[in-house]
Amino acid sequence: MSRRTTIGTAALVVSGGIVLSRILGLLRDLLIANLLGATSAGDIYFAAFFIPDLLFYLMAGGYMTITFIPILSRYFVDDDDEGAWSSFAAVVRPVVLVMTALTFATIIFARPLVDLLFVQLSDWLPVSESAKRLTGGQLAEVASLTRVVAPAQLFFLLGSLLMAVQYAKRKFLIPALAPLVYNLSIIAGGLISWAAGDPSPAGFVWGALAGAVLGNFALQIYGARRAGLRWMPATPWRHPSLWEYAVLALPLMLGQSIAVLDEQFVRLFGQWAGEGSITQLGLARRLNMLPVGMIAQAAGVAAYPFLARLFAEGKHTELAATLRKALQYAVFAGAAATAAVLAATQPAVKVVFERGEFTAAATVGTAAALVPYAFSIPVWGAHQLYARGFYARREMWVPVITGTIGTLVGVGLYIWLFDVLGTPGMALASTLAMTLYTVLMATVWYLRTGTGELVPFIQSIGRSVFAGGLAAAAGWRVVSWVTGDIVDSGFWRSLGSLAVGALVVGAVFVGTAKLLRAPELDGLRRAKPVTAEDGQ
Repeated sequence: MSRRTTIGTAALVVSGGIVLSRILGLLRDLLIANLLGATSAGDIYFAAFFIPDLLFYLMAGGYMTITFIPILSRYFVDDDDEGAWSSFAAVVRPVVLVMTALTFATIIFARPLVDLLFVQLSDWLPVSESAKRLTGGQLAEVASLTRVVAPAQLFFLLGSLLMAVQYAKRKFLIPALAPLVYNLSIIAGGLISWAAGDPSPAGFVWGALAGAVLGNFALQIYGARRAGLRWMPATPWRHPSLWEYAVLALPLMLGQSIAVLDEQFVRLFGQWAGEGSITQLGLARRLNMLPVGMIAQAAGVAAYPFLARLFAEGKHTELAATLRKALQYAVFAGAAATAAVLAATQPAVKVVFERGEFTAAATVGTAAALVPYAFSIPVWGAHQLYARGFYARREMWVPVITGTIGTLVGVGLYIWLFDVLGTPGMALASTLAMTLYTVLMATVWYLRTGTGELVPFIQSIGRSVFAGGLAAAAGWRVVSWVTGDIVDSGFWRSLGSLAVGALVVGAVFVGTAKLLRAPELDGLRRAKPVTAEDGQ
């Protein structure tokens, strides 16, 4: 593909897929809230993913694509496709063997693992005596559903490697379809269980397994083959790429960052606040991750192959400049999203979730958690890009060490802030831990690459925070006036307040940005793509 292909073009494809995926994810969560509610059934559904997802992260599954792209990129830069395909075979074989063994172990030992993590671990931690626990019957159901979803992780890992092939070839469309198929399958599973007269967590969990097989594996095989992938069975087991991959991935396996464990902390520690608290925290976090996915994830996924290639070509100055531009846009858009969420937290939760088994009390609890989560949106944007900057430079240890520090601090914050603030305290702990992680990572970045790009980025942060603060305050006042008593306000009144609030937040944010002559606004309005040449 021509070098004229830009990060902006890639981001358009990726963000389009992410927007559709997040919409489907919202529909999925709406259905879960409607059929299961903020009850023990909802808690069981979220808890069932804890151990399988933990295995995925321990295998560095969340980083597998990121780790593998630089290896493939080196071969593609040298026009050595055959070498890249041998590299793929060398890595995929041991990954399949290890993950298959871990999957069988999880299925066999599901119940003792559930007891260890949800009961004994909480007993060891210095948690308040008021903290609750899942009951024996609930733990048994969590273990049963854990066995169902455990095999999905193997297909997620294989899908990550297949996506790496496509990203390295600058093919973004089919990887963007994976989460769409996954969410559609979960929705289908829930609807089938509802139609059968048993709207239980099991239907959603079986749908998740089907979605992993279809979207993250079968579809990605097709996409990778279209990108040119060929299986090389004669590849030696002692291939140099396997060692290179192990060196890059091992730090990610040993160190677990708050970015990947944050959702697991919700599932593990959320039980402390009592029945429905895991669901409330989980839904608040997912609602918050809607703009995070559209802004941060799209920017990070689209930018990374270009950053990796710039590093492979030795263009370090262009890499730093390109990253800085992407950071400015991500934080600017993230500040606008934070303002929108803060302005209409309770109406948003009410409109999206409050129906069926999801009560008004659950709306209040979920909205209370969403407020501190909202401040993390621009932080996630910066995190995604700084991390990918280090991954492109093959300095995996920096996100690992700083992320592990964030995790250790995060556990302490979860315990302390739960005692002080309850459920919202755990959401605040998440935001503070992510902020610490990102600040530490940024500090190391500028120490290693120089501070030449730091001043314009700090100025951009100041503009974004100022515009976002004014927009949030104005939007909140208008939404409060429209809704009155939010608990008693109906669906349509809440929906109207969302529409009015969005207009006010948008107008104030854009107006303030214009007064500040924010270059980020001009760039977004022109939809100017960020290219390597822009960084020169």
